[in-house]
Amino acid sequence: MADLRLGPLLRYVDWESGGSATVWVEADRPCTAEVRCADGARGASRTFRIAGHHYALVPVTGLTPGTTTAYEVLLDDERVWPPAGSLFPDSTIRTPEVPSDGITVSFGSCRWSAAPDDGHDPVGPDALDTLALRLAADPTAERPDVLLLLGDQVYADETSKETRSWLATRRDLSEPPGAEVADYEEYSRLYDESWSDPEVRWLLSTVPSCMIFDDHDVIDDWNTSASWLAEMRETAWWQDRILSGLMSYWVYQHLGNLSPAELESDELYTAVRAAPDGTDLLKSFATGADADPASVRWSYRRDFGRTRLLMVDTRAARVLDEKNRSMLDAGEAGWVREQALAGRETYDHLLIGTSLPWLLPPLIHDAESWNAALCRGDRGGRWARFGEDLRRRADLEHWAAFPDSFAELARLFAEAGSGDGAPATVCVLSGDVHHAYVAEPSWPDRAQPDARVLQLTCSPVHNSIPRSIQVGFRFGWSRTGRRLGRALARHGRVSKPPVSWRRTGGPWFGNQLMTLTLRGRSAGLRLEQARALGSEQTAGAQLVTVEERELTADRDASHSGA
Repeated sequence: MADLRLGPLLRYVDWESGGSATVWVEADRPCTAEVRCADGARGASRTFRIAGHHYALVPVTGLTPGTTTAYEVLLDDERVWPPAGSLFPDSTIRTPEVPSDGITVSFGSCRWSAAPDDGHDPVGPDALDTLALRLAADPTAERPDVLLLLGDQVYADETSKETRSWLATRRDLSEPPGAEVADYEEYSRLYDESWSDPEVRWLLSTVPSCMIFDDHDVIDDWNTSASWLAEMRETAWWQDRILSGLMSYWVYQHLGNLSPAELESDELYTAVRAAPDGTDLLKSFATGADADPASVRWSYRRDFGRTRLLMVDTRAARVLDEKNRSMLDAGEAGWVREQALAGRETYDHLLIGTSLPWLLPPLIHDAESWNAALCRGDRGGRWARFGEDLRRRADLEHWAAFPDSFAELARLFAEAGSGDGAPATVCVLSGDVHHAYVAEPSWPDRAQPDARVLQLTCSPVHNSIPRSIQVGFRFGWSRTGRRLGRALARHGRVSKPPVSWRRTGGPWFGNQLMTLTLRGRSAGLRLEQARALGSEQTAGAQLVTVEERELTADRDASHSGA
């Protein structure tokens, strides 16, 4: 009898008709996966095989808009979800009213999934775990309509003690890549560890999710520079690592981001499902994506009623030539622009999901722009070599390290947010930097956009940041930090960016989630942190609101909680 190895994950819920959804599962053998809903909606799909693993993305049809229905998962007609004796409520699919009157979006990034050691979690309570426990304990509690996971869903380069022990049974960890993952099977272990967590498993089964990768899904500072990539490609282990990373991302994360219509037209997905074993097909695809990143688009668009989400790939789509560095290749940048401007009258809020923040503390922004100029050779070969070493040591590879891309985004936001049909808000949702803050840009050389443009950064979901780095981020916003940044920019002969910006919230440090509530043309923000109830972190945790504000009212109005 087939058994459920991982999942179910509720991924896509249709906001146009409210009648369909997709549910992702991994089984332990070939079978037919079926989802049956209490209201009669259902769907079934045969598993496909990748590297000895068996997956299905089940399309569920016949859902009724504006309802919540419990569902169960069957493999070859045997019920495997919910598990017998489960202490969690039934998993449900909640569909929006059509047309929808609004949406609640929660987001964050950077979730290290290692289990607490002897009941003590060294990085504090997991924000996703804590959200799951709140929703499970109170069915009437507000729940997000969708969860955006903005990178570092797994850490391929920072494995847990348990995973390192498991890796040691497969190979010699004294040989590269050591205790980091090396192949597809080891990637599958990371997802097992992350998504088998009981609370997170239930949460992802009942709250739809959208995902995008960041560097740790492959390796720290993935695609920092052309010389970095050349060095990686000279190692004996990199090719298996990058191909396995892209293959596993396609299976575990990317497929669930797509609508049933997009899946139906996806040639690779069709071919993999039709093949007895899709491993070689997927590996060939990953090989092509690695050789020519412009041949693949990992970015995607979702429309939630009158809210548009563009999830933007800021890792694999990079152009790394020092004389032509760009965060996005020409095709990707053109796609983002087209999707942001198309049918502006059809949306009230534009969300740009990018794992890396667009607006950083000014000192860090100027340091990254200065470093980019050094690495480009603007101050000579010796400075270029220094710049490359500094870039890698200090992780100087955000939007500011790609100055032309930074400026292009600023122009796009001004255009999308101005004139007839402009949305109420343009919000850049990001993570990566292991703290949270709100920043607001202004355009000194032009009229301000009609939309309110904001950088909303929230990280980590479950990780930590050294005290020294916390001090550095705070200093980066200070008047002295700004002056130091300007001095670096002058040394690098860096032109001023097209926008200036100020911090209007934070920084906040801790395991946290940010939530946007979008209704009509109004927008509200809430930041919640997971805090232990007991000093030894054995008495559970709760989400505590540390910031709550309206984004479309008085621009300086905010309310700080506990």
